[in-house]
Amino acid sequence: MSETFVPGGAALRAAAEEHSAPTYHPLPVVVASGEGAWLTDVDGRRYLDLLSGYSALNFGHRHPRLIAAAKEQLDRITLTSRAFHHDRFATFCSALAELCGMEMVLPMNTGAEAVETAIKTARRWGYRVKGVPADQARIVVAAGNFHGRTTTIVSFSDDPEAREGFGPYAPGFVTVPFGDEDALAAAVDDRTVAVLLEPIQGEAGVLVPPAGYLAAVRRITAERGALFIADEIQSGLGRTGATFACAHEGVVPDMYVLGKALGGGVVPVSAVVSSRAVLEVFTPGSHGSTFGGNPLACAVALEVIAMLRTGEYQRRAAELGEHLRSELSSLSATGAVTAVRGRGLWAGVDVAPRFGSGREVAEALMRRGVLVKDTHGSTIRIAPPLVIDKDEIDHALAQFRDVLTAR
Repeated sequence: MSETFVPGGAALRAAAEEHSAPTYHPLPVVVASGEGAWLTDVDGRRYLDLLSGYSALNFGHRHPRLIAAAKEQLDRITLTSRAFHHDRFATFCSALAELCGMEMVLPMNTGAEAVETAIKTARRWGYRVKGVPADQARIVVAAGNFHGRTTTIVSFSDDPEAREGFGPYAPGFVTVPFGDEDALAAAVDDRTVAVLLEPIQGEAGVLVPPAGYLAAVRRITAERGALFIADEIQSGLGRTGATFACAHEGVVPDMYVLGKALGGGVVPVSAVVSSRAVLEVFTPGSHGSTFGGNPLACAVALEVIAMLRTGEYQRRAAELGEHLRSELSSLSATGAVTAVRGRGLWAGVDVAPRFGSGREVAEALMRRGVLVKDTHGSTIRIAPPLVIDKDEIDHALAQFRDVLTAR
């Protein structure tokens, strides 16, 4: 029997570029397998993953507990749709509600679906509970936001790449500067049904708001009778050293929007989690999803929740994150790095322009076996899986220093 031909990375990249729509500009690496914090490409080269699927892989690649949960469920049932109950649904909803300190869960699949669900929830709540006149609901958002790429969501994006050419845009959104308490207070009025924010803006370069800002958002929304919706799709579920980024200011929003890590890097799982008073504005048929809350998704997400309950991953993110930022900040003395931001195992590093663009630095690191992602020209985002160890972080930092020294 002849051996099956397996094309190398270059051939597979060329094929991908020929047959897939050009919505991404990936680094020139073709991944074949992964384990923990490491990836291996089709040519056998290993890479340390410092992106972890934009936080979808908080528990690393193929975590044994998550793979076991998925395999066990695959042998039973994978999908029923919400036309029927299944035996994992109630347990998942109650477990996630308890983790969030909330009462009800509305499960979906992707992060963008969850944000769309949060928008619909806030509007219906505004009309039915707050008494906003029909079709006049407004939601306040922050400049620099990234909540997804649907037509509604890009309507309140200020990123030209995400927005241009997709109009007409949906009305009902008011944008204020991120981290500006006074601007937020001025924007929230009687027609405001919600303030929708990322507690830390990831796509914008891991921007952490000023101390006290989230507490101010909580106070203003409570006083004005608006919902505080925290988009914790990237920041939540252990990434920042706490289960939720809002917890760093002792803040509990009215609604969490969750995704990415909730699926354990195995299946897409997202959810809106809130109080009974908020989520009971829905009625049968007013919203839904064929795959939302399916048995396989619930089985994996239940294991994610169980792993988070131990506190191990939150502690690792907090402790290793301190080390990561300390070492990254030391690069400022060389002039190669102009700013370091972050919380937990999440950092944004601004590289001085004379050392090259973010893309060039990312490609140089890739050649040294470290995978990161650039954003906004000169910023490198670092978000390793929470299973990474200190030696692996130090190895990545050594490569980063060498890349900047060599440039």
